[in-house]
Formats: sequence, C-alpha cells, structure tokens
Amino acid sequence: MARIKTIGVLTSGGDAPGMNAAIRAVTRAGICNGYNIKGIYRGYDGLINGEIEDFTTENVSGIIMSGGTILKTARSKEFMTDEGKEKAYQQMQAHGIDALVVIGGNGSLTGAMEFAKKYDVCCIGLPGTIDNDLYGTDSTIGYDTTMNTIVECVDRIRDTAQSHERIFFIEVMGRDAGFLAQNSAIASGAEAAIIPEDSTDVDQLARFMERGIRKSKKSCIVIVSESPKCGAMYYAERVRNEFPQYDVRVSILGHLQRGGRPSAHDRILASRTGVGAIEAIMQGQRNVMIGVRNNEIVYVPLSEAIRSDKPFDRKLIQVLDELSI
Repeated sequence: MARIKTIGVLTSGGDAPGMNAAIRAVTRAGICNGYNIKGIYRGYDGLINGEIEDFTTENVSGIIMSGGTILKTARSKEFMTDEGKEKAYQQMQAHGIDALVVIGGNGSLTGAMEFAKKYDVCCIGLPGTIDNDLYGTDSTIGYDTTMNTIVECVDRIRDTAQSHERIFFIEVMGRDAGFLAQNSAIASGAEAAIIPEDSTDVDQLARFMERGIRKSKKSCIVIVSESPKCGAMYYAERVRNEFPQYDVRVSILGHLQRGGRPSAHDRILASRTGVGAIEAIMQGQRNVMIGVRNNEIVYVPLSEAIRSDKPFDRKLIQVLDELSI
C-alpha cells in the first residue's frame, strides 16, 4: 500500500454547525503530522469538477466559531453514477490526493463507502449531521447546536401559546430519527413529542389529547418530527377537525435550525474527530467513521455507521410523559 501524502477534505449533504471546526481540525492536524491538505469545494460535485485547492493553516484561521461550511456543500446526483465516481477518481489522481476525509451524514458516508469499495481508496468519515442518526457515535457534529436552537425557538413560541391559550405544533428536522424532537421536547418543557420511533399501533395524537389536555391546561406545545405524510400540518388539521374547541397553530422551524454559531460541545466534538481522522490515517485505518462513544474516540466501519437502527432510548418517552402532566 502506497504511503499517504496528500489528504483531501470535503463537506457533503446538509450543512451542520461545527463543520468548519472539523475542517480546521483536519487541516491543522494533517499539516502538523506532515501531510499535504487539499480543500475540495461543493462536496462530491466539486471533487468531480476539480474545485480543489491547497489548504494551509491560514485557510482555516478564525473559522471555528462560524456556522455553515467554508468549503460549501451540495448533494451530488452525478456522484451516485458510475461515470461520476470515475470522474471523481480521476480528479483525485490528477491532484495527487491519496485519501479523503468526508464530513457529512448518512448519504455522504454511504457515497464514501461505495467510492472506497470501487477504487480501493482510503476514505475517513466524520459524523456531520444535525439529525444524530449515525450509528456508533453518541452525538453527531451539529446536533447539540441544533437542539439549543430549537429550545430557544420553543421558549419564545410558548409565550404566545400561553398568552392566547393555544396548542402549537412545532415541526423540527431529524429525517427518520426522533432524537431532535424527543430531546428538545424534554428540554423545552413541551407537553408531547410525536416521533418515528414511537409509531406503534397507538395513535400518538389521541394519546396526547387524552393525557395532555386536561385539568387546567389550555395551552401546550407539541414537537413533531418532520414527515412528508404526518408532519405538524397533518396533526394540526386533525385537532381542528376532531377537537374544534381548541385554537391551533403550526410553526415549522425549517432551515432556521441549521444555522448559527456552533456550541462548545460541537466545536470540541468536531475538533476531536478531526484530529481522530488524521490519527486513523496514520494508523492505516481505512473506510471508517470517527465517532465518540462514552467520551472515547472510536473507529466505526462505514457500513455500520450508516445503519438505520441507531438505538433510541425509549425511557425518554416515559420521562416526557411523566413531566408533562
């Protein structure tokens, strides 16, 4: 196996607060350990199109506190094709890139895994997604910041909910995972969370209406995980039809959740995993995601990291139920 001399770093998929801190860590730790670092702009599309430049410590100076990503990001349809992967590999060869560090979520790491298999290149993943749905790491880069943003928004909405005695359905991101919805509901004192992991035969809305709207409660907050079929709009309309005595409103937080300065937790997580990516390459690791589990750096095979069954602590549902009476 040829010695790795040059490492390319890119961000892919949805942006997440802390990605810049991760870029900074990969760049500085790489240079510190004798590697050449190349920044790849606009994700896999940028790799395909050769949007690549040499990175120095100056390129990443003063970015640790910034949201978004200085490398820009995109979801690349072309990279999903064999032709796109071939172009990407040719660009890697042309620019002398021996290994890739990919900062992104489920789709981004799936792309890295497939690319690594096809061309036998070293790909290291960093868990950059607000959804916290990557297996093998306790938290993902951006999750903590997004949680804090949601809680701040819910605190403000509650003032209006109480003043007008309304039910607010607040839709948050999370894709197919309810980590954001459930934990932000607990942190903000919401009365209920409607999440994918609790989609049993029990009607979550009916259960909430029976339990949450009683005694003297005339206003309440329900956090709902985004869904094309059963999002906040769906549940609000059901309440209007089935319980017309209540004044119902909807707030969809949308991309508001993605931006903002990363929290200290996300800056530290990004820094630790970024350094961990360079250490993994030095150790000869290939095709793993760098995670933190029980406060220790771990190497998780990409095939495991993208599993769809990251454990959800169902005790959190009971915690919210008991605290919302």
